[in-house]
Order: sequence, then C-alpha cells, then structure tokens
Amino acid sequence: MSRSVLRCPRSLAAGSAGLRNAVLSTASASTTGSRMRSASDSLLLRPLRSNRESRRQRWTAASNGGALARPRTLHPTGFPNRRASSVIDSDIDEDDDSVAAGARGTKGAPAAAGPGPGSGCGTRYAEGPSTRMNLFTAVNAGLRTAMETDETAIVFGEDVAFGGVFRCTGGLKEQFGPDRVFDSTLCEQGIAGFAIGYASMGKTAIAEIQFADYIFPAFDQIVNEAAKFRYRSGNQFNCGGLTIRAPCGAVGHGGHYHSQSPESYFAHTPGLKVVMPRNATEAKGLLLASVREPDPVIFFEPKILYRTSVEDVPDGDYEVPLGVADVMREGTDVTLVGWGAQLRVMSQACEDAEKEGISCELIDLRTILPWDFDTVSRSVKKTGRLVVSHEAPRTGGFAAEVAADMQERCFLHLEAPVQRVCGYDTPFPLVFEKFYVPGRFKVLDAIRDAVNY
Repeated sequence: MSRSVLRCPRSLAAGSAGLRNAVLSTASASTTGSRMRSASDSLLLRPLRSNRESRRQRWTAASNGGALARPRTLHPTGFPNRRASSVIDSDIDEDDDSVAAGARGTKGAPAAAGPGPGSGCGTRYAEGPSTRMNLFTAVNAGLRTAMETDETAIVFGEDVAFGGVFRCTGGLKEQFGPDRVFDSTLCEQGIAGFAIGYASMGKTAIAEIQFADYIFPAFDQIVNEAAKFRYRSGNQFNCGGLTIRAPCGAVGHGGHYHSQSPESYFAHTPGLKVVMPRNATEAKGLLLASVREPDPVIFFEPKILYRTSVEDVPDGDYEVPLGVADVMREGTDVTLVGWGAQLRVMSQACEDAEKEGISCELIDLRTILPWDFDTVSRSVKKTGRLVVSHEAPRTGGFAAEVAADMQERCFLHLEAPVQRVCGYDTPFPLVFEKFYVPGRFKVLDAIRDAVNY
C-alpha cells in the first residue's frame, strides 16, 4: 500500500494559494486499488465546491455505462432539494441580493436606546444610525468590520468563498480578495489545524465549520491544541486570534446530523470561550468581541435564527462583552436562564406565565464559558426559584452545571428544586423533532412546578 503525505504550504500566510498548492505526494501504486485510493485522496484535498457555478457546470459519471448525469441539487441551506436547478439558482440569486441589501440596509434610523426590537433585551446600545438586518446579515456585517479593522484577519471554511450555505460570508471574497476569503477542503481537522497555525503566528483566523454537528473530527485540535497553547508555553505563545464559527441547533428538518447543540462538550475545556447569540444585534457585537478576544473562541450560531431574528442593528464597530449575562426581563417569582434560540421559547413562556400572575425574570447567558454566575445568583436569591432550558440532551447538558452551581451558592434561598427543561437523551429525531425540542409549554409547566412546589 502506498503511503500518502500531505505537504503543507511554506507559509501559512499564503492564504487560499497555500491551500490550493497543497499537494498529495504518493509513492508509485502498482495496483488499480492503490491508484483509485490515491485519486480519491487527491480529491479530498481540493476545496469543497457547492456554489452556483459548480452546480451549473459539475457533471458526474453515472453508473449506467459512463453516461453523464446531473448531480443531486442542494438548497442553500445545505439540504437536498427536489426542485429544478433553475429554481435553486434563482434562490441563490435572491440570497445574494439579500446579503447586499442587508449590507446597505435601511440606514438613517437611530438605534433604539432601550431594549432591542422584539427581544425584550435589557442591553442598551449607543444611539446612532442603524440598519435593519436578520441574524445572518448581522454576522456578515460583523465579519466585514473585523476584516476592515484587522488586515491580518482571514475567513475560510467549506463554501465560504461562495458565500456559505447560509450566506453569512456573501460578498466578502469580492471585497477582500481570494487570499483573505477562501474555501477549504472537506476536512474539519484541516480547517481547525490551519486556523490554529495561522493564529499562533499572531494573526486573526476566523474559521467556519459548516455545521456544528461536524465539528467533532476537529475536537482534538480544538481542545488539546488551541485551548492549551497558552498554558503549556507558560504564556510565551498562544493562538488567541482564533475564532471558530459553527451553525448549530434545530432548524425544523435537520435530523440526526444537522440539528445538534454541542456547546457543553466545549464548555468542559479550560482555555476556550464558548459563545451563542440570541438575536442579530447580539450576534454582531459578540462576534466582534470574540474575534478580538485574546483566547480562542467557539462561536455557535443558531441556524433557525438566521432569517427569523430581524431587528435594527447598530452600524459601525461595537462589541458585546464576553462573560456578561443579560437580564432580558425582570421578575420576582422565578428566574429563567437560557441561551441562543431557546430564549425566544422562554420569552413566550414568560408571557404565558404572566397571564397566570407569575412574574418571571429571564436571563440570557450569552457566553457559556465563562458564564456569568454572579448575575444568575443575584436573581435566584431574589426569586428563590430557577428554571434552565436548552435544546441539547439533558444528561451532561450545561443546564446541569448551572443548576449545581446555584444549588451551592443559593441553597438557603431556594424555595423549590431547580427545574431543567432540555432535549431528550436520544439522537436528534427527524420525524419527532417538534416533540424533542423543549417548547414553550414544557417551559411553562416547569415554571408552574417551581412556583407551586
């Protein structure tokens, strides 16, 4: 058997050219099987292409005598779609237009000085011009700002140059060029390894894992390399310029491999920071803070919010501090804690509870590692009750950490056991997703149980 060796580019700063020039050197293969293996390995080193041009031009040999057949078409969300290719292409054109429109936006309106639109948010932002954006456009705006203010910043990952399957990187390659925005190979280990190497040179690497469900091949790189650089070197070197973006969570039709919320895996790793926004305004500010954070950050983006979270996002450069929770809603009877897309569900449950005369205080952690236990403990000492909710499975979920910590800090103030409302301890189901994901009525039942204990 031949042994394949991947030769790395001489300079990590070579950007897309460096990745494109990475070659697979193989010894002479004497058998057909070896030659086929070498060919398939070589293909794995090429950047993943699922963009519009490749969809129109890429033809694959079918098994029926080598006849050419059209490949199965993918929707921009990354899922198979039965519609005609022309319809898919028109969808992508519309997404490109929405990115451009979001970048231009509806400017001139002052940003709200109080709670963010539709969020019940307690965070206050400086008055000034704002742009109407959804979450994926806000992420795009944050990436633009990061790259405009840091000439070493690069953005890369699978389909990133194309604009990403969720359009978060649309237009970046055209603005900053192919050496700063480029596609990677279909290899999460390689994405993380390249990002760590680039960041260890004192530069800024913003890598994208196309779906958080596929971050696990890079797990060793992240938790054993990125998280430990500073510690094992006695602070002589680090890879603090590393940010890994990963779309996560339920989306309505993702099934086993496009629905997971793996934040608790990384929350167990000292040296990392783990962030998950709940809306467009928070997404832009938290992303900019993450990119400039001196420690590596895993930035999870709830997929279901990409187009459903729409609000006036402040223009320009601003940051939402990491490690600081946000009290979205004040109350006196029970404290609710969550993060990401689950905050929308919990906010609805709070409104339902209010109709029953129950006053709920709702807190968004925003940063899962390190999490703001001071803000949560102050609230729990006031209300005497706590409900924590997330989409991930119950066992080993981060709600358990919050519950255990509050049990220690607030034991004499608690009037009821801490309630957890989470996903089930099963693989994420496709057909039964609406039963698996903790909805507003499950949260409302937990609120009632806590208050009536």
